[in-house]
Amino acid sequence: MIKIGMLIADRYEILEKVGTGGMADVYKSKDHTLNRYVAVKVLKQEFSENANFVSKFRVEAQAAAGLAHPNIVNIYDVGEEKGIYYIVMELVDGITLKNYIEKKGHLSYQEAVTIAIHVSMGIEAAHRNHIIHRDIKPQNIIISKDGKVKVTDFGIAKAATSDTITSNVMGSVHYTSPEQARGGYSDEKSDVYSLGVTLFEMLTGCVPFDGETTVAIAIRHIKDPMPSPAEYVGGIPKSVCDIVLKCCEKSPDRRYQNMGELQADLKRSLTDPDGDFVKSVDPSEMGNTRAMTEEEKRRINEMTDDSQLIDDEIFRTVSGSGVGYDDSDINVPKPGKGKYSEELVEEEEEEEEEREQSMDRFAAILIVLAVIIIIAIIGLLMGGRSGLYSLGRNGRDNTGAESTEMVIMPTVVGQDVSTARAALVKQGLIPEIVYQQSDKFSVGVVMSASEKEGSSIPVGTTVVLTVCGNSGTEVPDVIGMERLEAVSLLTDKGFNVTVTEKYSEDIEEDVVISQDPISGVQAEEGSYVTIVVSIGPDMSGKIEMPNLLGMTEQEARGTLSALGLRTGNVRTVIDMDENNRGLVIAQDVEPGEYLDEGTAVNFDVAGQQTYSYSAGISAPTYNEDPDYKSGTAVHIEIVTDSGKTLLDTTTSAFPYLVSYTGIASSSGTLTMTYDVVIEETIREEVEVEDDEEVPDEPAEPGDEAEEESEGGESVKPGPTPKTKIIERVEEHTESRTVTRELDFTPEN
Repeated sequence: MIKIGMLIADRYEILEKVGTGGMADVYKSKDHTLNRYVAVKVLKQEFSENANFVSKFRVEAQAAAGLAHPNIVNIYDVGEEKGIYYIVMELVDGITLKNYIEKKGHLSYQEAVTIAIHVSMGIEAAHRNHIIHRDIKPQNIIISKDGKVKVTDFGIAKAATSDTITSNVMGSVHYTSPEQARGGYSDEKSDVYSLGVTLFEMLTGCVPFDGETTVAIAIRHIKDPMPSPAEYVGGIPKSVCDIVLKCCEKSPDRRYQNMGELQADLKRSLTDPDGDFVKSVDPSEMGNTRAMTEEEKRRINEMTDDSQLIDDEIFRTVSGSGVGYDDSDINVPKPGKGKYSEELVEEEEEEEEEREQSMDRFAAILIVLAVIIIIAIIGLLMGGRSGLYSLGRNGRDNTGAESTEMVIMPTVVGQDVSTARAALVKQGLIPEIVYQQSDKFSVGVVMSASEKEGSSIPVGTTVVLTVCGNSGTEVPDVIGMERLEAVSLLTDKGFNVTVTEKYSEDIEEDVVISQDPISGVQAEEGSYVTIVVSIGPDMSGKIEMPNLLGMTEQEARGTLSALGLRTGNVRTVIDMDENNRGLVIAQDVEPGEYLDEGTAVNFDVAGQQTYSYSAGISAPTYNEDPDYKSGTAVHIEIVTDSGKTLLDTTTSAFPYLVSYTGIASSSGTLTMTYDVVIEETIREEVEVEDDEEVPDEPAEPGDEAEEESEGGESVKPGPTPKTKIIERVEEHTESRTVTRELDFTPEN
């Protein structure tokens, strides 16, 4: 029983559980011997007592331990302690490709192709060691935080030969190849199929085939045509769709035959995404998908001494139940029962019938070929006896032995060239005509021959005839011309043209380098002129520069790495177009140029103008607020014009120092909010009692004047009420705000 904190082999301390699979759990651990963190994969307790599963677990370790590749999770150690079977692996800090796809919805074709290239490189390394993964899927591919791609979980991998069967196959049904689902052979091309499905999911965010049960999904892999990714997501280039479809052909012989072929097309799709370079295999030239016959099953059962094991494993593969679960664990019918199993049986019967028909056709073809060969042999024997077939040049037959058949050199000097040529051909000799100016012979007359008249020479000997060349046509000079121009000129002069191609560092592509015969020579009309045309520098081993424009920096780095190039200087360039932010807008090497492997490529990524602000914020001044008093708590907030808050704090200590960099806006606003206490003097006039002393106040003029009554009599005024003025001070709090406009300093 694994517990957190326990020590395995007195070396590996279990820290935390980081994953689980069908057969094993994975724990983050610390290797105290080498002082590093590792992943320890431990076989689940319920499987530890099963000898079959323990054997498979050991096979996993033995197969994967010998692999060392940047795109494969390294195996460090394997062991067993007190019934705990474990493997110690490299700990990769990242997420699975499955989680990465779920996070992003679907990937751009550049990113998906780049990841597929790295995955194929890791699988190719395994294939070179005769290891078939058999369970390629996004869950078994890890994307590290630094962008590295690694294939993990060789849990069902096995050191395999070309006739490895699926009795050991337990791949996930959504990614399984038709031959795995059918119970047939699985090899490197089965991994190609699974990687094609994985690429489909990266591009679209979903798997191509789904269903209510694992058997239903398996049947769809066998029978349903593979959909194009372009049907799900727009903008996927033609070449990428073609690559997916070729990977996922039903017949293994129609897929990429190895990971190297797949990598070549994946890399080319990065530089020529809309190209029509993915070559499909003509189905009429290929055999049917191989399936395991009853005889093969019988022989395999004899080797395993357990015939039931094979049938059970094949059923588990199709049902997707996985190792270790009995039939009650899955909601699918057993073989021979239910709709889906009947469909599988019918599919097998159809395949068997097709194989029998193919064998019948093959037998008929063999019979026809045998008859043709016999007739050809008889014809050759008869022809040889009758002299119908001339022997090789200079008297050698096709076996290389000297010919004993000799002929007499006819008289040709003085004859016209056509008569002389016919005489040589009649004797089984090969005429070769050269022209030469002469005043002694008429035009077109043979002046001399390379063989003496009347001499005995072997059949097939080349005889050079020198002919008076006034009737010949002068061969024009075509060196330096473009191919089409040269061919057109020579053809107009009456010559036939043979074109050969040659690499040239100096001569531009499609330009004539040399010719034979040379210009100025007289040659017979209808004779051949050979021209050598440049096809440019030899680019074998060179890498075509891709177009990085529009990619993110991470995508550009991944693309260069996948092609074997290095990332040089990545410069951030100010670009006012917000749509370009974070994308490559320039590259030092033009797309289409050829580079040596490992060449560093520089490119520019669009950035934006940034600003900085450093200052000591002072307290509100007297001009800003005469009521502010030192020591008052002030809430300070700095907000850029784009709405980003740089500062949000409260202080009473001024000046308050701040420093910011990488600000996206050129200006902002400083807001200071605080409370002040206001004192106000209140004066009130109040009445007082008679006994209270009231300060004398000067009488106003006329106060003592007698009032005139209504009858005209004078009335003396009565006493005036007493009042006094009272003053008091009241306090109240007011909220004050002071704002300042800020200008930030450009950083670039």
